[in-house]
Amino acid sequence: MVSLMLNIRALHVSWGKMQGVFLHRRVFTQMKKETVTTNQITEGVIWKQLLLFFFPIVLGTFFQQLYNTADTIVVGRFVSKEALAAVGGSAAQIVGLIVGFFVGLASGASVIISQFYGAKNRVQLNRALHTAYAFSIIGSIFITVLGILIAPWMLELMHTPQETMADALLYLRIYFAGIIFVFIYNVGSSILRAMGDSRRPLYYLIVCSVVNIILDLLLILVIPLGVLGAAIATLIAQAVSAVLVTVTLMYRTEGMKLCLSQIRMYKRMLQSILKIGLPAGFEAIMYSISNIIVQVSINNFGVDTMAAWTAYSKIDFIFWMINSAFGISVMTFVGQNYGAGKWDRIRRGTKICLGMALISAVSVSIILMSAERFLFGIFVNDAGVVEIGIRMMNVIAPAYLLFAFIEVFSGALRAQGAVVVSTLITMVGICVLRMIWVTLVAAHGTLEQVIICYPITWAAGALAMSIYYIYKQRKIFQAR
Repeated sequence: MVSLMLNIRALHVSWGKMQGVFLHRRVFTQMKKETVTTNQITEGVIWKQLLLFFFPIVLGTFFQQLYNTADTIVVGRFVSKEALAAVGGSAAQIVGLIVGFFVGLASGASVIISQFYGAKNRVQLNRALHTAYAFSIIGSIFITVLGILIAPWMLELMHTPQETMADALLYLRIYFAGIIFVFIYNVGSSILRAMGDSRRPLYYLIVCSVVNIILDLLLILVIPLGVLGAAIATLIAQAVSAVLVTVTLMYRTEGMKLCLSQIRMYKRMLQSILKIGLPAGFEAIMYSISNIIVQVSINNFGVDTMAAWTAYSKIDFIFWMINSAFGISVMTFVGQNYGAGKWDRIRRGTKICLGMALISAVSVSIILMSAERFLFGIFVNDAGVVEIGIRMMNVIAPAYLLFAFIEVFSGALRAQGAVVVSTLITMVGICVLRMIWVTLVAAHGTLEQVIICYPITWAAGALAMSIYYIYKQRKIFQAR
């Protein structure tokens, strides 16, 4: 959702060779019967397994989002709209850029681990686990130093208003200081989900969200630290989540075990992870850059518009948490069935997941637009800010169903190792087109003319991704 030490040559690793390793290892390295029960993801009823995996992810995403949402509500209601803009405006976009890139990279580990788990390959599971952890630690150290140093420059580049600059810079620097906890939790939870365990990450996020909310109230209302208190609360909560997921991987997982003394990067495993993760990471960067360009345009409309955009992003997350949960679900489902060689389940599972994602997208659009005034009122009590937020929602929310195609199809393709073309589709069809629209077409336009770039680019991306998915699946299944 990071290090200069990443090996770009990983993009040229042969997927055919990797696939051969999966199949041969599956034959010769079976796990012990006493440690492996029937894998319901590769054997059970498809729609049931997708939903059983989906719901914990949705709830987990919800509680993870509470980290920042709690900050936003408390800051917006009890500090000021300037503080709200600082926490959720430019600072949030910069955080999204950094974390998004790493999460994209971590998806490579998730795919590889899901395939090895489906193939029941214990040795490679453990190598992937320790490589992923080593990568997250090295990457976080680099990002901490870099982020703290360049934060002022990035805020200036985004035309952050001076009245929010100091608070935004403070929030960013504290966030970067604790970025190792964010990275470790995300890689650890993605590994658990890749093995089919979406429940324990949920439990840990519930605990950490409660910690964050309590600390927000303590450090903002009781001890009036303002934005500083919100940042500290989030950092501590993220540290708790990182510790919990690490302990789980050390003591409570079957088939693999995290040993701190064995954390290292295995060259071939790193290459395999990066082959899938790098395109996803660059895709996340392009998403974030395009969103930053939109944020710059939003900033030019003033503090009220920035605050409305911040509030909308917190309401908007309801769709994204559901949609991304379907993406994670289908990626894990397809990845494990790919490792197990179950091609028909891959095809049927993707279709079922897409249907559920479309129904959910339409439902969320209707619900949000029906309760828009109430929802914005949760975050801010300024009537002008609320009206601006409603204008935003009326443009973007009706187009949610378009992105369901992109999320599900790209997740299924990534799980099969088909990442380069799907990434290019997303980068060009959505991100580049969005940047062109904002900088050229809507450079001096209205607010609506700026944010309509989202529905337009989603439509282009959905069309291109659907065409490529159909083509790729025909090619893959004909080869089998």
